[in-house]
Amino acid sequence: MNSTHPYSQSALQDAEQPDGEGGPLFSGAEHPLFANAPDSVNFRKLRKRLVREVRQTLADYGMVREGAKWLVCLSGGKDSYALLAVLSDLKWRGLLPVELVACNLDQAQPGFPAHVLPDFLERHGIEHVIERRDTYSIVTEKVAAGQTYCSLCSRLRRGHLYRIAREQGCEAVVLGHHREDIVETFLLNFFHGGRMAAMPPKLLNEDGDLTVLRPMAACAEKDLARLSSALRFPIIPCDLCGSQDGLQRQKIKDMMAGWEQEQPGRTQIMFRALANARPSHLLDRQLYDFASLAPGDARGTAGADGDCGAALSMISRLLP
Repeated sequence: MNSTHPYSQSALQDAEQPDGEGGPLFSGAEHPLFANAPDSVNFRKLRKRLVREVRQTLADYGMVREGAKWLVCLSGGKDSYALLAVLSDLKWRGLLPVELVACNLDQAQPGFPAHVLPDFLERHGIEHVIERRDTYSIVTEKVAAGQTYCSLCSRLRRGHLYRIAREQGCEAVVLGHHREDIVETFLLNFFHGGRMAAMPPKLLNEDGDLTVLRPMAACAEKDLARLSSALRFPIIPCDLCGSQDGLQRQKIKDMMAGWEQEQPGRTQIMFRALANARPSHLLDRQLYDFASLAPGDARGTAGADGDCGAALSMISRLLP
């Protein structure tokens, strides 16, 4: 373990030092997940960028409590594999002082290759728990024809994961959501839910006994796809919701892809805006006391709109 706390500012700055070969974090023995990683400058840069972004998110949102135990949720998709890889890499190098337990909830979907994840985790010596619960039958029975399964499926899955976390003595449930997931959720709520809300990097569950962590909140989806491809993870597609046409989230994805193609970097601007909200420049009376605002009030010097206003303005211009 380094003498400097892994999430002090000095430690984060040390990880930023360029050396053209991936920096001091990437010397010596490898975690088994990286044993067959490509020996290329591009891969080392990708790996270093993801490590830097995850470490910064862990630090910014106070996610790490030394000695804690985390349940790392593994679905078999590219994002959760990447999450497991980056967290395992950090722990391997003494930069993440928590215990990691990988967890897959087999939801009994027809044709799900139940052997893939246990074989993968055992082969790489990763502590894990696999549990099978037939939520598939419940979802297909309860959801009317033509409706999407995602909401009910997610609620059932989350309930089981919370239970497993408690049984395993974990204080955190760790999910693989990335930057695009967060912006998409914001836009879904914005366009269809009538509220401004996204996926927070850190959340306390309703019972108040577990935190939900998203360490890859700042990571780009394309980087996670590149990492998973380079490390040849055995990807398992979700055939339950992935088989349904017309999902609103897919429409948002397509819309964002179009914006990004026309104006590269817009996704990152919208993501940054979510961390730069100006309550005085919005309309929520519970967040800001407009009623008592009067000439001479020092709060009136809040300044011009920042990224949040710019992002919302851009969204309104791009709406059909």
